[in-house]
Amino acid sequence: MVDKSSLSWKRQAVRRLLDERSAADAMAAYYALYHPDERTRLFTREDARGRTDAYVAVSRTGIDLFRPLLTMRLDNDDPEGAADLIYQALSPGANVFIHSPLAYRPLLAALFEIKMEQHLQLYELSEDRFRPVVNVLVMLSATPDGLPRYIIRPTNAESDHEIGASATLNWQSPHFAEVTVYTNPQYRQRGWGRSVVSALAQDLLQSGKRALYEVAPQNEASLNLAQALGFVYSGDDKIFLEARLRSRP
Repeated sequence: MVDKSSLSWKRQAVRRLLDERSAADAMAAYYALYHPDERTRLFTREDARGRTDAYVAVSRTGIDLFRPLLTMRLDNDDPEGAADLIYQALSPGANVFIHSPLAYRPLLAALFEIKMEQHLQLYELSEDRFRPVVNVLVMLSATPDGLPRYIIRPTNAESDHEIGASATLNWQSPHFAEVTVYTNPQYRQRGWGRSVVSALAQDLLQSGKRALYEVAPQNEASLNLAQALGFVYSGDDKIFLEARLRSRP
């Protein structure tokens, strides 16, 4: 007998709502289908024919131990149904992070008290445009969960643990991986951020994964870094929110 309450069944059911080979769906697909079972809860809705037509994924991540990340696919033409699903997933007063398509913003603003909001543009690495940077200072290390991480340590650092720049992955699925970069403010304007992102992007190309990069359009430094390496705007816009669920009217 099929257990429709199981995570494995729900993961199979939501696949029809996602295109795993589309950059626009890549992050949502990761959290719905591949994030560790013990850190994932899926809430689904079925249509009159018994097919799943919407979902909310509640994922515990390294962003914050107490505020989960919400990703979702909702029916914008059915705000009541979307609200039902969100209140099934969360209790009023819950504090969360939300990553969603920009089109969901009016619906989310009606249900959540928004404390912080970022508009993000999604870039995808073009293999044809990729221009690798060779920098002998770049070293390969690894994150605690085994993901690749490329770093530069300043040669004049006061501590062996000081990092000048680092590039790692927020997540990776069978087809995509999202790159994130940090440059220590005192070592900016040296090209180190570009160097570590280049090394990680090349690693992903060799592994057959497509590198993604999300950036706020007003962040010129990050945008210039991405474009210089061959990342191309996908045409897809997202929002990232820090929010609190309101009491249901």
